[in-house]
Parts: sequence; structure tokens; C-alpha cells
Amino acid sequence: MTAAGDVRGFTLLELLVVVALISIVAGMAVPAITSTSAQMRLANAARQVERELQTARMKAVRADRVMRVRFNCPATGEYRMVELLGTVRTPATDDADSRAAVRCGNGSYPYPDTDPEFFAAPNNDGPVQTLLRDVAFSTVQTIDFWPDGTAHTMGATTPISGTGVTLQVYDVTRGTSVNKSITVNGLGKVTLQ
Repeated sequence: MTAAGDVRGFTLLELLVVVALISIVAGMAVPAITSTSAQMRLANAARQVERELQTARMKAVRADRVMRVRFNCPATGEYRMVELLGTVRTPATDDADSRAAVRCGNGSYPYPDTDPEFFAAPNNDGPVQTLLRDVAFSTVQTIDFWPDGTAHTMGATTPISGTGVTLQVYDVTRGTSVNKSITVNGLGKVTLQ
């Protein structure tokens, strides 16, 4: 038989102190992890938009066709790269702003193209893209990429001037102050900031 002084273990008070310390450390770590996760989601959404713009520019040069990227089209938080029908000066009816939802939608202009014949335009439309959850556009403008690689605002015959056009996505849960910017200049350079 052992004496009462030889029994080893933790007292209830010691266990409560350890549990309290673990709770405090976890309470400090969870907000940091949540914030980092939201920032990563926002950065990923901005990269996705940047890639779509770069793809549109490359496709315009490769296909020798004007490519347009429309935002919040056909619905809020969606965007699509479409081949301009007609010309910049006289676009087809479906490329007008009033028909943007038709042009962006998959109903009349499906992706992939059901008529891949070379002369049956459009042949270069992309799929409708959707922003990630809790991310939205705060500033957007329709961008046209011409076959020479230059970027124009929709319908303009001169390239974008100055430092370029800035598009923004933001974290819906944190407000527009937490955002990422994508800049497109007249030479067609797309920069994520």
C-alpha cells in the first residue's frame, strides 16, 4: 500500500488553468485565420478576373477579332469574354449595352460554340465566369481588346489613355475598403495590384 503523499496527478485548479490558457490562445488565433482566409479568397477572385482579361487580349491577337470583357453580365458577380459581332463603329444589335444580358448569357450564345464553322461568328466566346463567394465588383467598365493587342473602353476608337482603367473587386463581408484592383492600360497590359 502507498502513502497518500506518493500519489501523483493534477489538481482540478491546474487543469482549469491549462484549459483557460488554451482557450485564450485559440481565441486570438481564430480571427487571424479567418482574416487570412478572406484575404486569400479576395486575391484569388482578383487573379481570376485578371486571367480572363489576359486571355481576352491573347485571343483578340490570335483570332484577329475584337474581344470584349463584360462585367456584372448576365447577372451581378458574373462576367464573360465575348467576341464583338460586327465592327467597333457598327456593332451588331446584341453587342449594344441594352442587349448585354442576351450577349453574355448562354441561351443565345452558348459555350462551347455549337456551330464551330469558321465564318459562323462568334467562335471565340468564353464561358460565363462567376466571382467567388463573398466577393463582388465595386468598380468595373467593359473593356475591348483589339487584334493589335491594345485595350479600349467599350466602343472607343482610341486606346485607353493615361495610367489605364481600374477595375475593383471587394470583400462583401468587410466592405469596399478591403479590395483588390486590376488595371488595364492602353497597350493592353493587365496588372493586379
